[in-house]
Amino acid sequence: MRIGELAGMAGITTRAVRHYHRIGLLHEPPRQPNGYREYSLRDAVELARIRRLTELGLSLDEVKDVLADDVGKDLVEILTELDADLARQEEAIRRRRARLRLLLGQAEHTGQLPAEAPVSPELTALFADMARASARLPGPEPAMAAKERELLALLETGSPGGDRGWLDALMHTLNADPDAMRRAYEVYAQLDELAEATEDDVRVEAAARAIVDSIPEAAARAMNIPADGDVGEDGGFADALFSDFAPAQAAAVRRAIALLQERAR
Repeated sequence: MRIGELAGMAGITTRAVRHYHRIGLLHEPPRQPNGYREYSLRDAVELARIRRLTELGLSLDEVKDVLADDVGKDLVEILTELDADLARQEEAIRRRRARLRLLLGQAEHTGQLPAEAPVSPELTALFADMARASARLPGPEPAMAAKERELLALLETGSPGGDRGWLDALMHTLNADPDAMRRAYEVYAQLDELAEATEDDVRVEAAARAIVDSIPEAAARAMNIPADGDVGEDGGFADALFSDFAPAQAAAVRRAIALLQERAR
């Protein structure tokens, strides 16, 4: 039996057969005097088994381990692990589809999704509230509001399924206090006014205190701000965050953190 017949019998390509030869997965018979390789029925049986195992989801390395064990005990172990892995993938797909249904439902209801999508249902609801608050403003939305949404989406991405106390506290405050969103947008506007200001601008202190007043005690505790020391002086995330602000805005945020540290002592 030539390689084309062998491949056709197993339902794969001759290129795949040659690849199996190269990686040592399938025995490669010596060439006959006529230059062709002659394959036996045993080769076809082995190749068909390789195909069945790969269709189950085994990698070629795992298939090689199975074929090396005549007793078949490794096959049971590998199939058990494969079944557990497929179960995990199935659960992950179920969660992803649930998220997609929520996003598609929101898009159908509102006609659009936030620019930061996809985010959690909690942040989706918060961003929708922000959009409604922005629509009630006389002018365009403050640039700092969009920056905050980006930051919240980033923080949530960095803690999926982890510590969400900061988000829970934020949502609780906004839901319990109908005036909280208005105050937040007043802070955004104050920070926008500092975009072209210098660090020693007299408005920096007022903006910092407005930031602190807009953060409830529970949310401040959940943020885990260190009680002492400067934040963002040693590189890392905080430093990158401050570098994204204008100098006066960064000064206001740093001062707000210092005030929060004082409040926590």
